[in-house]
Amino acid sequence: MNTSYVNESIRCTVENCKYHSDGKDYCSLGSICVGAHKNNPTDCKCVDCKSFESAE
Repeated sequence: MNTSYVNESIRCTVENCKYHSDGKDYCSLGSICVGAHKNNPTDCKCVDCKSFESAE
């Protein structure tokens, strides 16, 4: 995975994600999948980036 690529359309601050851009608060993927924990989310805590993979 080329994490030197910066997708300026996807801001991200999760530094322990495999796809986090090197040294910048962006994702290195071309697109991501976003999902929810409940059928009718009412708060940002109910939503996740389903493309997340641990860098560790």
